[in-house]
Amino acid sequence: MSDFSNKVAIVTGSARGIGKTIALRLAEAGATVVVNDLSAAVNAVADEIKALNRQSLAVQGDVSSSADVNRMVETVKNTFGKIDILVNNAGIARDQLVVRMSDEEWESVLNVDLKSVFFCTRAVLRHMIRQRSGRIINIASIVGIVGNPGQANYSSAKAGIIGFTKTVAKEVASRQITVNAVAPGFIDTEMTQRLAEEWKQELQKRIPLGYLGSPRDVAEAVAFLASDEARYITGQVLSVDGGMAGAWM
Repeated sequence: MSDFSNKVAIVTGSARGIGKTIALRLAEAGATVVVNDLSAAVNAVADEIKALNRQSLAVQGDVSSSADVNRMVETVKNTFGKIDILVNNAGIARDQLVVRMSDEEWESVLNVDLKSVFFCTRAVLRHMIRQRSGRIINIASIVGIVGNPGQANYSSAKAGIIGFTKTVAKEVASRQITVNAVAPGFIDTEMTQRLAEEWKQELQKRIPLGYLGSPRDVAEAVAFLASDEARYITGQVLSVDGGMAGAWM
């Protein structure tokens, strides 16, 4: 397991699901973890991390608001003195066919899923550039690579994350900052658990490995990209999807 002792990480959207698993995975490896979400459940996750004898800070806030993001980043810098890792995980879905999609369904997903990545990355880079070090990992999605009916808003945001990742990686490479993306496929979370069993079985048939991934699978990919072992990897998209993207392309 990579050693993140003396590293400070911010994980957005980490009150539950994949984000929470990422936060706990980094903490297990020694990181000080800042837990961010709109939900007050951030406090419970921070307590779980402290139970691992790691430092943690809960910051409740809206990452689609530049003011909230700037306040969070300044609080982290003032509290811990630095920021080493940013995981842009926060996201929502508002599925609908394009012809029926409302302005709000389009804008809310782009704001939370894509605009937040810009706000958070811009804010932490001001500190990482001075440090001449840093790791940024953005959570994209298989649908940002292959598309998915009913998810024009979500797939557009996730495709945007991929383009953003590749561009920022080139902008900051000279400062020894790496920027990569992880693109999960169908992961066993609360959202997929609510699907009818018949639809879950159909999903699994589309996955070459034959089963849904776990949040831990995504967290392990993030931990690798945040580690020193990945120091020569930047501008890349790591698909964690059981072979699904390759099968669809």
